[in-house]
Formats: sequence, structure tokens, C-alpha cells
Amino acid sequence: MCGIVGYTGKNLAVPYLIDGLSKLEYRGYDSAGVAVMENGRISVTKKSGRLSVLEKELAKHEQSTATVGIGHTRWATHGRPSDENAHPHLSENCLFAVVHNGIIENYAALKEQLESEGIHFSSQTDTEVISQLLEKNYDGSFLSSVQKTLPMLEGAYALAVLCRDEPDTVICAKKASPLVLGKSEEGIFAASDVTAVLKHTRDVYKLSDGETAVCRGASLSFYSADGKPVQKSCEHITWSAEDAQKGGYDHFMLKEIFEQPAAFAATVNQHITGGKLSFENLPLSKDEIGKLDRIVITACGSAYHTGIVGKYIFESLTRIPTEVDIASEFRYRDPILTENTLVIIISQSGETADTLAALRLAKEKGARVLSIVNVVGSTIANESDGVIYTAAGPEIAVATTKAYSTQLAVLYLLCGHFAFERGLMDADGLSRYLLELQSIPKKINEVLEANRERAKELAKLFVPLDHAYYIGRGLDFAAATEGSLKMKEISYIHSEAYAAGELKHGTISLVEKGTLIVALACHEPLFAKTMSNIREVVSRGARILAVTTDRHKDEMKDFDFVLTVPETLLPFCASLEVVVLQLLAYYASLYRGCDIDKPRNLAKSVTVE
Repeated sequence: MCGIVGYTGKNLAVPYLIDGLSKLEYRGYDSAGVAVMENGRISVTKKSGRLSVLEKELAKHEQSTATVGIGHTRWATHGRPSDENAHPHLSENCLFAVVHNGIIENYAALKEQLESEGIHFSSQTDTEVISQLLEKNYDGSFLSSVQKTLPMLEGAYALAVLCRDEPDTVICAKKASPLVLGKSEEGIFAASDVTAVLKHTRDVYKLSDGETAVCRGASLSFYSADGKPVQKSCEHITWSAEDAQKGGYDHFMLKEIFEQPAAFAATVNQHITGGKLSFENLPLSKDEIGKLDRIVITACGSAYHTGIVGKYIFESLTRIPTEVDIASEFRYRDPILTENTLVIIISQSGETADTLAALRLAKEKGARVLSIVNVVGSTIANESDGVIYTAAGPEIAVATTKAYSTQLAVLYLLCGHFAFERGLMDADGLSRYLLELQSIPKKINEVLEANRERAKELAKLFVPLDHAYYIGRGLDFAAATEGSLKMKEISYIHSEAYAAGELKHGTISLVEKGTLIVALACHEPLFAKTMSNIREVVSRGARILAVTTDRHKDEMKDFDFVLTVPETLLPFCASLEVVVLQLLAYYASLYRGCDIDKPRNLAKSVTVE
């Protein structure tokens, strides 16, 4: 959440800062601001609201000639959204300006100490503590002031800082929050997400925790936490800035829904050669896979929902006991882990705060940790014993679609590999499994082509609703959890997913005449039982929007509305039915006039607890 940009070079800073911030809007924000070095002072402009409000404010003044600056989009954590709480934050005597992602956990104690020394604050944020500390610690050296201040901060941060006395310089630092630096002939670019620099360069450097970067003119240097120079290697980004644009679609979310077949195929095919599986970064030998006594999958949000699918298929195919934990709960419940426990960490960004904390706890307890992430070189990837990257490419819409699908693809690959290595699937069985897995992108395309217009029409059913319910059994229930989340997060309809077998244990009391229930019935072994559950709610007046396989469409004809998906091997059915649910959520949100790509109160990358 929040976005940081910075620039030093020969060109005008403000146009880059605004353009960079526009690339970061998907992360979620409620205010925006910039600070530039101009005429020997730091000039700050910041406004509550959308980036367009800031642009209008900047247009009221003479165009800035500054070539050094920092910018920020804020998502409120400390202090309400307002002009005064927006970033950048100045120190009391305007010597320093700071933009910050993350949370300073000891800010209250620091603020109390600073106020006792007569320092006055102008905001309610934790970030202002940083600018005030920088000024207090200033000894004539910008870098020295930063390096004295960082050890005083507890929590997470990514920082970009200006100092009035060194007007050609931006200093950046990070701890448990992402920050990248890009270098080109135009100058040095800093950002919290690579999408903000791709227009200018594909050659980027990623800061590690505790490091600082000094951007001065067109030069870039790095320092460790103890102040020693560090040599860092450059990473070349292979995808282009155009990959992060809408490409003719009305919204990023719709574009990303239709990118799922390609993303799924790319994720799967990078690990299959000649019909055989290969993993470069798997931290387990055949013997170690055989000794696993438990798998724990931990994640947040949609990634957690892929873990629910993972539990079903790991236990079914590999016979390894598997549990799924919400990362924010896992880290506080003192989980029992052993050296024969595999903890699978799933995160799109690789920076999710609670998930990163869960990873560190698992390693402290001696478990082996494997991560599934989309961002190369992210903190979670770097700290895991092994990592498998998805090939989703940039995902801009806050509500995930293709990241979810590619995470499922990796879980399918792992299940097949583990089943084979444990002797539960022979070579022919694995070959058939992988052949069907490689057919899933084509089947996702079929789902999109066959259901887009029908889903668009049926989505109108949701427009007047205050509540909607999703039911299913087995893998259908796992898919229902994600479909329900999609509906609530972008259409703002209260939506819940229930295991269909639990209806009579309380949930059925919510069903009355006209209640809309999305019933998933693609998990073949449980189809008959699911049909019984559907009839239970029909008898109480519910309207049914059923999602089933082509095989069963005739059996569903008596229900109100039916959408179908192709048949596939049981483990993969969630990958097909979830696409239908994504379309329903997208069009329901469209008809309700919601901000689909940037839903209220949500952020793409949750880098604070």
C-alpha cells in the first residue's frame, strides 16, 4: 500500500513524479504529494484525495524547474486522510522532507520524547517522527543523519528523503518494505514498485533491508547498515511498461482476467520439459519429500484461498497432512513445526507484512520454507529456503485474478511432483496429469468465450442486492471463498461463502424468498450431495445461479440460472469455475458504478500489519 517515487537528474522532476505516482495508484491511496528542491529550499505540495486533485493544485503555480524531488501516495494508517497528514513531511525547520511506506511501531514513544524537547509536530502521522529525528541527528552530513536515525526506528519502512543542504541528492532506505532504484541517461529513479520506473529504464537495483541508496545527480551508490559501501548487481526487467497498461480493455481487472490463460501456461511450462517436471529452487530432495510429516500453507486474502485448494489436493494426491493458516493468525498462535514440516508461503508481491512475519517465525522454529511469489528478488523470495516464481507478470488491479490463477498452477505442479517422488503416482500417471494441466489454459479460454456475455447479463442480478451467498463442497467450496471475496471487494455487496454441508448447522436461517445463492457443483465425487444442498435452499425460496460442468447442465435445467465449464481432472476444477466468478464480480461492480481497479479502503500490496 502507498507509493513512493523519487528523482535526481537533468530533467524536470515534477512531471516524472506525477507520472510515477499515476503508475502506483493501483496500490490504494487517499492523498498525494510531492516535494522538490527549488531556489535553495524544499517546496512541498500535497492534497487529500486523488492524484488529479494534486495536479490541479500544482497547476495553480508557476511550473517548477526543479530537477530533484520525491513523491508519495498515502493510504491512511496513523491520522485521518487530510492535507496535513499527506506526505511528504517536513522537519520543524524545513531541513528535511520524507516520504514513507510502512509503519513505525515505536513512533508514539519517539514523538513523546521529541515533544518533551520542544519540537512541534504538524500532523498525526508516524512518518513525521522520521523527519524530526533526521533534523535532530543532523551533524552537517545528510548520509550520516539518515544512518543515525534508521536504528532508532522499529517496524517497517521504505523511505525517500530530501535535505535542504544537499539540494542535488535523494537518499533512500528500506526495511521490510519494497524499494527499487533505476538508472538511465536521464538520471536516477526511485520507486516502491518497478512499474513506476519502466517508462525510463528496465535496469533496476533492489535495496535489501538496512541498506541506503544515495542518488546524487546521475550517480548512484549503496551503503550497508553499518555505513560501508556496497556493490549491488543490476536486474534487467524483461516485461515492458506497455505490459502494465490496459491494452484496449475498460479496466485492468478485465484485462487481467483475460490474461489468465497465457499467465497460467507460462507458469506451468517453465517447469515442464519433455513431459517431466523440474524445479531449480526447490529446497527438498526426494528423500526429504518422502520424510515430510506435514505441510502448512500460510498466506493472506486470495493467496490464502489458493491455499484452501492446496489443502484438498495435497492431502488427496500426496497423503501428506496439510493445514492452511491465515498468516496474521499463524504468527501469533505458536504453531508446532518440526524439521520435517514444509511451510509454503504464498504472496503475490513477496512483501506482504503478515506473511513475511509468518515466514520468519517458521524459520525460527526449524521448518523448511518454500515460497510462491510473483516478484523476483522480493523479501519473501530472498528469505525463503526455496522459491517458485509465478509468471503472472504485472498485476495492476487491486482485486487479484491472474496472480491467484498462477499460484494455483504452482500448487498443482508441486502436488504432482510430490506425489511422484513419494511413489503415489507413476510415470504414466504423472504424464497424464501434466498433459491435462497443460490443457487448462485452453479450457480457461473456453470458459471466457462461452460465459462472458452470459455472465455479463446475469451480473445484473447482483446490482440491487445487499447480500449474496456462495455454496459448494470440497474444491467447489475452496473456489467459492475466492468468488465471494471478489464480489464483496469490488462491488461492495456483502457476500459470504459457506460449505454446503454446513447449511443446516445455522446458515440456512439466512435463506428466504428471493435470496440469491451461487451454487458451485463441479467437484464430481460430491455432485449428488451438493444437489441435495441446493434443493434445500430452493425449497426455502432461494434463487439459484449454478456453476457446473458440461456433463451436468441438463440436470441443472430446473434451476434459475446455469453457467457451465469444461470437464477436467478433479484437482484442476477450481481453476475453471473461479473464472466465471471473476466475471460475475467484475460486471456486477461495473453495473453498480464502483471503482473496479481501485476499490475503496483496499491496497494492492499490504506491507503493514
